[in-house]
Amino acid sequence: MKMRISIQYSFVIAALLLCSSCLKDPYNDVVSNERSIEAVTLGGGLTQVGPAIVDREAGKVSVQVLMEANTKLDNVSPILQASYHATTFPASGEPVNFEASNNQYTYTVTAQSGQTREWVIELVPFTETLPGTYKITGQVLYGGTGPEYGGGGVMKLTDKSWVWPATGGPAAEDDNILTFEFKGVTPEGHTFGAVSNTAGTDGLYADYQFIDKVPTDVNKFYRKIPKGEGTWERDYSKQTITFKFADGTTTTGSVSDAKTIDLGNGLSKTIADKAFDFILNGTDDWGNIYSDYDKIVKKPRRFWIDVKKQ
Repeated sequence: MKMRISIQYSFVIAALLLCSSCLKDPYNDVVSNERSIEAVTLGGGLTQVGPAIVDREAGKVSVQVLMEANTKLDNVSPILQASYHATTFPASGEPVNFEASNNQYTYTVTAQSGQTREWVIELVPFTETLPGTYKITGQVLYGGTGPEYGGGGVMKLTDKSWVWPATGGPAAEDDNILTFEFKGVTPEGHTFGAVSNTAGTDGLYADYQFIDKVPTDVNKFYRKIPKGEGTWERDYSKQTITFKFADGTTTTGSVSDAKTIDLGNGLSKTIADKAFDFILNGTDDWGNIYSDYDKIVKKPRRFWIDVKKQ
């Protein structure tokens, strides 16, 4: 009896497999009309900064190129990633002269269906703008539990002098000088270099020790740029800058130019020149809402180091 059931079951499986092999793949006759350039990377000794920016609507790809001494754009071999089954003319990797037409070159992309579209690849000369010397002009905090209930606030850390030690608080940092040096570009297209944080005339760096209410070390929130020497790396695809300290620890924020940032609930932050902008990870403390302790220690939200280029 068991043998009969096993044989019948085998016949059913075989029949199903036979039927499935007769089914037609619904995509066999579909011909692609896609004719796009999806990505571009540069070879030939050129240094690309960040990923290519693809504007599908305009049919244009912009690629930032680090312009160093003797950089030439007359014999560039871009590596192109086109749509599935699409081809390009000139072909991917074929040398072309970008200098002949204002750093641009027009490619023809042909879809599997035979339809074509012209795409412009533009090489944009890049210069890292960060290098130079900056004076720290302020350290500004947005913090507080329940900003929708009035618990949030925007303040300079130095406005709350009574919650810091008499010497070595945030005020010690406001005469410091930051010097940024450009070193190169990583294989991922990130710019990088050295940063020097030099103490001002007082010879001091800030030690962020909150002494009011409950004494607390809050350097984890506010020591964002290394004391003395460190390094930096800038990721243009994520719009971030990462500082690395001598002990290997890192902090990550962004670089903001002059603008006013709307923080909601009637609060805002105005950057006069330039600032390093950091998102902080505080914890709501409803029992201390409206207090300096809540804003500075428990629920700091965002921190800016304002600077001015010298």
